Amino acid sequence: MQRRLFLTTPAALSTSLAVTLAAPSVWSQSSPKLMPVKFTLDFRVTGQTSPFFLALHKGYYKDEGLDVTIDVGAGSVASITRIASGVYQMGLGDISSLVEFNAQNPGTPLVQAVYQYYNRAPFAIIGRKDRGITTDFKSLEGKRIAAAAVESTRRVWPMVARKARLKADSFNWVTTDFSVRDNVVVRGDVDGATYFHDSAVSLFARMKLEDLAVLQYANAGVNLYGNAILANNAMVTQQPKVVAAFLRASNRAIVEAFANPAAAIAATRQREPILDEKVELERWRITSQYVGAADTQSHGLGDIRKLYLEQQVDDIVETFSLKNRPSADGIFNLSMLPPKTERMVKL
Repeated sequence: MQRRLFLTTPAALSTSLAVTLAAPSVWSQSSPKLMPVKFTLDFRVTGQTSPFFLALHKGYYKDEGLDVTIDVGAGSVASITRIASGVYQMGLGDISSLVEFNAQNPGTPLVQAVYQYYNRAPFAIIGRKDRGITTDFKSLEGKRIAAAAVESTRRVWPMVARKARLKADSFNWVTTDFSVRDNVVVRGDVDGATYFHDSAVSLFARMKLEDLAVLQYANAGVNLYGNAILANNAMVTQQPKVVAAFLRASNRAIVEAFANPAAAIAATRQREPILDEKVELERWRITSQYVGAADTQSHGLGDIRKLYLEQQVDDIVETFSLKNRPSADGIFNLSMLPPKTERMVKL
């Protein structure tokens, strides 16, 4: 299963629908009097998405009159196509993937972002210091970096290279499956690998953190928004109050997760008891740095800077040679966010 993929071909919604119907449900809170909402994660159940399980566990969705079902995901592309098909009303998906989807499906947006979860995409290259890699991107020159064939961290590298004044081919990519990425780094088959920063806790459990250099794309001045809460067009246009209710409940839990991470992880472990509490707490600690990035101190959680989004659209269109440029307003709809006062957190 590949988690972090951008769209490379126009969405085949009928195929996605068949896949969606086979997707397993991971948690349901049911009542015949509540409004049903099907929500898809972008991947499996971990501390990265613990606030949504906290909202379920504490009944925040039920308080808003919602019967929310959360399903595990199969990657950012699958999330978007699931929502576009209408089988899922809402879910988590990557903004850059949504830019590609909307470029390839011009006209009235089938899917829009309604709450920015990762205020910065947690893209990173993590390298071995004993191979000469530091937090300076120039230290990657001539190195061997593992990545899946079409994963997002690899695909947006040219944007980072431009900012760092490096050639896009300044190091050698070694195509590696996600499942063996940690192994090739630990064995020293490669000098480093691409990661979602919060997904790298598996590597940190096997190598000392002081022996690794974490090169965060955000530190290169690449202001990319990551996964957002998405909604399909029918929900946005016909049931905006339902979307707003979902966002209020989710935002309430996200704010609480910042204040009490242990409670959020405990709620997640009730669904997935096999999760290691210590590992997932560390995962959320890293996740929270991207959810609550510096921008949120001025505009609150869930919001964006339109200028940054427009720049991201331009960069994606240029980097992937897209024929159409979707509008920022078509990508993101801010009208259903909770009030700013409810979206502020102390970092």
